[in-house]
Amino acid sequence: MGFRYILYRVYHVFLIKSRLIKLVFPTSHKFENLVSLEDWRSSSKPFFFSSRASLGYFEISESKKAALKADYEQIKAGNLQYFNNKWIHVGLPFDWHLNPDSGYRYPKNVHWAYIPDLSATNGDIKYVWEKSRFSFLYTVIRYDQHFNTDSSAFVFELIADWIQQNPTNQGPNYKCSQEISLRLLNWTFALYFYKNSKKLDEALFGKLLQSMREQLIHVYRNIHFSRITVRNNHAITETMCLWVMGVLFPSFPESKKYVERGLAYFEDEVAYQIYADGSYLQFSMNYHRVVVQLLTWAINIAELNDMTISDVVYQRAKASLVFLQNTQDDSTGTLPNYGANDGALFFKLNNENFLNYAPQLNGLAYALNRCNGYKDIDLQEDAWWYNGGNLNHSKLRLPQKAQIYEAPVGGFYVLRDAEYFSILRCGNHNDRPQQADQNHLDIWYKGHNILRDNGTYKYNTENETVNYFSGTASHNTIQIGNHNQMLKGGRFIWYYWSQANSVQVKNTASYATIVANAAVYKQLGDISHTRIVKQYHEQVKWEIEDILNTDRYHQNEPFKQLWHIADNFFELGFQIKSYDKNGVELPINIVDVYNSKYYGEKQNSKCVQFENTKPHFITVIYKA
Repeated sequence: MGFRYILYRVYHVFLIKSRLIKLVFPTSHKFENLVSLEDWRSSSKPFFFSSRASLGYFEISESKKAALKADYEQIKAGNLQYFNNKWIHVGLPFDWHLNPDSGYRYPKNVHWAYIPDLSATNGDIKYVWEKSRFSFLYTVIRYDQHFNTDSSAFVFELIADWIQQNPTNQGPNYKCSQEISLRLLNWTFALYFYKNSKKLDEALFGKLLQSMREQLIHVYRNIHFSRITVRNNHAITETMCLWVMGVLFPSFPESKKYVERGLAYFEDEVAYQIYADGSYLQFSMNYHRVVVQLLTWAINIAELNDMTISDVVYQRAKASLVFLQNTQDDSTGTLPNYGANDGALFFKLNNENFLNYAPQLNGLAYALNRCNGYKDIDLQEDAWWYNGGNLNHSKLRLPQKAQIYEAPVGGFYVLRDAEYFSILRCGNHNDRPQQADQNHLDIWYKGHNILRDNGTYKYNTENETVNYFSGTASHNTIQIGNHNQMLKGGRFIWYYWSQANSVQVKNTASYATIVANAAVYKQLGDISHTRIVKQYHEQVKWEIEDILNTDRYHQNEPFKQLWHIADNFFELGFQIKSYDKNGVELPINIVDVYNSKYYGEKQNSKCVQFENTKPHFITVIYKA
């Protein structure tokens, strides 16, 4: 992780152990109101829309409208949708400190630096943070817009209650600066939408602005933790929040500093984190979508406020769009469940399933090109909000998907035919790897992810489960015994990072092929894995040859080829067979495993497993 990382970690631990961190992050501030509600209403900086009155009408389908109404009624009944999937009853008003999964209630008067975020007793702290992001506000706001109602009293009561129940720099909801940043952005969206509400009075406005200013100070003073020790989507979120909030709230005395430094940091992070080929350093499709949404905010806010941002932001945004659209399933809008997936979707401005990436990609496409990337009107709602209701639905620039697509920096390779496609991951790890998935192969057929990544489940659960979902066992690759391709360390840490040695891709009249070689299992010795994938053009058929260069035959550990199949794999008519290098068919073994499409949930699943005493497999997958 580098010497800079070590130095900062030591410094950060020193602040906590010495309790000096309480001086950096005090539990009270004394501010005077810097702008009146009347002045702010008349002179607020340009946002996506000036207020709800400035928005026109966006017609969504009746089915989506019914789904929106059902979601709104769930929230009004005291239920929240966790990780964009499961509804959990949390009551009204919300208990901001209760983990509904474990039943543990965090103390609200303990300084955030002394609140543990990893504890078997407390459970996964993300169950507490999810409420305090206030992402549920988008459902309420959309309901008001589409049904011509006014929920501003409900919204402002919840915000005021949060401020009351979460004293400055105390409790679990000040633990993570990214969570604070998301809360500030979501409050800002609501504040503009309900700008002219009679429920927003001078006292509430003053209380709201003071809390926002206090939280922003926290983000600024903690920014180097994310930029040095974390350096992933957290850093992009926080740096963007600093300069966007600085632009939108110039009455804060610190705003000029936030704009200058926040923007410089943001440009830095985008250039570093998004590779030139459009892939992302976290090797995660879901976290890449998080960044897509942040880029959409950034580009639109900058242009609305006549700000110049670096060309690299536009370049990497365009590259991200191309990358994600080329790895996307056309019929469902979904992407492979590659990498860590915590269910994050911070700004949900539509009623599509969480697994459908199209609405967010369309939002970025319209910000970049002033054209929609998808025809379906329901997929254009995000872009409509970001453009203040001024959206030309008929302006289209549909993605041109390549038959062979390569993103060599991140290590993603796509073979695409009319009704099916494959994605192989074989890449270098110059940045912290998330999962031990080198040479993993995803296969899609007519919208079905027939060979899949089994997901993430939870970050904070028993070690065996964490090791399974992040490890080699839950991926479609070769496993030696029960070892991972890298050595698992604590929490998000891996040792002996695997690396790509070489990848070659070519196309012939009969098939397209990928030949990938990676250095793996370095903790066990000098081992490399060669995977050769052939995808046939005129028949639904794949041939995969796996060869491990290793001398570990004497260890009495079997070599296992793993294929995590869709629930309807065989019902769709697919067959799978594997042979050793002499053409002898290997017995098929179907084992029970787990699959997690959504964070916090796991389902029973099946894995087709072939074993061999020699590290050579030749496998055929075809539709009968």
